[in-house]
Amino acid sequence: MSTTPTDPDSAAILARTSHQLMPVAIIGIGCLFPKAFDVNEFWANIRDGRDCIGDPPATHWSVHDYFDPDPDKPDMTFGRLGGFLDPVDFNPLEFGISPRDLEATDTTQLLGLMVAKEALRDAGYPPDEDGFDRDRVSVVLGVTGALEMVISLGARLGHPIWRRALADAGVASELAEDVVQRISTAYVGWQENSFPGLLGNVAAGRIANRLDLRGTNCVVDAACASSLSALHLAMLELQTGRADMAVTGGFDTFNDIFMYMCFSKTPALSPSGHARPFSADADGTTLGEGLGVLVLKPLAEAERAGDRIYAVIRGMGSSSDGKGTAVYAPSAEGQARALRDAYRAAGVDPRTIGLLEGHGTGTKVGDAIEIEGLKKVFPALDDATRQPWCALGSVKSMIGHTKAAAGAAAVIKAVLALHHKTLPPTIKVDRPASGVRPGATPFYVNTKKRPWLRKDDQPRRAGVSAFGFGGSNFHCVLEEYTGPSARPASWDGRTQIFAFSAQTRGALGEALEAAAAALPEPDTGAGAGYRAWQEVRGRAAASRSAFDSAAPFRLTFAVERGSFSASRLIRTARTMLDNERGAHWLSPQGVYFGSGERAKVAALFPGQGAQYP
Repeated sequence: MSTTPTDPDSAAILARTSHQLMPVAIIGIGCLFPKAFDVNEFWANIRDGRDCIGDPPATHWSVHDYFDPDPDKPDMTFGRLGGFLDPVDFNPLEFGISPRDLEATDTTQLLGLMVAKEALRDAGYPPDEDGFDRDRVSVVLGVTGALEMVISLGARLGHPIWRRALADAGVASELAEDVVQRISTAYVGWQENSFPGLLGNVAAGRIANRLDLRGTNCVVDAACASSLSALHLAMLELQTGRADMAVTGGFDTFNDIFMYMCFSKTPALSPSGHARPFSADADGTTLGEGLGVLVLKPLAEAERAGDRIYAVIRGMGSSSDGKGTAVYAPSAEGQARALRDAYRAAGVDPRTIGLLEGHGTGTKVGDAIEIEGLKKVFPALDDATRQPWCALGSVKSMIGHTKAAAGAAAVIKAVLALHHKTLPPTIKVDRPASGVRPGATPFYVNTKKRPWLRKDDQPRRAGVSAFGFGGSNFHCVLEEYTGPSARPASWDGRTQIFAFSAQTRGALGEALEAAAAALPEPDTGAGAGYRAWQEVRGRAAASRSAFDSAAPFRLTFAVERGSFSASRLIRTARTMLDNERGAHWLSPQGVYFGSGERAKVAALFPGQGAQYP
């Protein structure tokens, strides 16, 4: 799968291949990101260039209380937008958690259980079933040190300061105590489960405990590179034979005012509220939250087991910046070291990379340094053609900078791009930054969805970068899977087909009425809940299973999540069925009715000429 470099720079990168790593298969994915309840929705958002940035919800913080456009205003933030998770239905009993313990358990730990369970199901290893050696499954996650509950529980401990301030202001002791109690009740109280509930490492420990996974469990903190550092260690678990399967990724649900204050006073936030990676108009980053989990196996073992393989990790590279100007200042040479390490480990020539998912925070300095680091590793443009070949982008333009989960979001995006053979867009880039303008580098900022065509019989390959405060640099080399277990990309689930059949027109109408009554209202639309859409998907699948194409009366239609209510469309179809007496008809809403013997179906793609009426 590797290639032999022809230019001196690439030759230097691949000169030392003694530590080439065993390829690792990605066999399962689970995620929660802004406006995406699962991996199918996440890919649909990425593929379609959906902007998932919005105002902070009431569950997080109040713009009225904390926003001020003056970046120097004490204790105020000049950022007012971000990528936020939608409310999720969480059943604590599903994981053996007492409902009374929820208040003392951080959101990261709770949602992490859901996402890890979904990733294992997606991999074909449901944690509530047998069929795999639990002693040989490790859990290694990227989680930053501070979880949201630390802030709330710590805030309660300011009560001596409040009392002294009230006393100094001349407030009577009885009234002062009432004020103190009122302030205290605004925060989560301390209880027996608070300590484990606020610890970052318990995000991995709770997954290992509740899902009964008995290998290594730990978390890694490399700031915004945390999830790629976790991926790095998870791969070492597999490559050293300490585990047969690894659950890895990154979690970050910490998007409250404390985190906004951290990034405001650095300062790194965008005054406009939008991250524009690798854009000439970039003015800072915006914050996001999310959880992304990957299930890994050694490639040979995954093939032997017949697992579905999304993509293959060919190599991981890591480095530290070493001595620099400041602990939070990025280094182009430090980043370049991680990339060189990754391509050496993979045995892959950088010129075969078709997609580069950069760290791309949208800060002018950060993006410029990242471009400089990339230019140190990737060969220059061919003087004859001057054609760039590598699409450059960042998922942060759509969901914001998800911090500890940023690398996981980037890897999942790149993996799905390989799996679906699509180059997804980076949005909000009207003018590329000077370092990546046409003809300047091998890179072009990809702003439109494009088919990903192979060239020179090379497999499609992608590189993913994540860099963190403290000079932590990681780069991952991914490759499409073309081996014996390769399967076509699956349906993303956002569009559901309902199909009904019956022996009489009246029976068909009754079936429609029963289906409409069984669905919740509203079942789709902008505020649709996750469980409501799951109900729609389940009912649609059941209708397709029961459909008899040979029945005398047949009716089908499609429902797309967020565009139309399934129950309303079913009732519309019932009304049309009662009023339309033709043997065949197609409504403007896409409802198709046919009666009598089955007819042949043809699909016509006339092209620009429209040669056929």
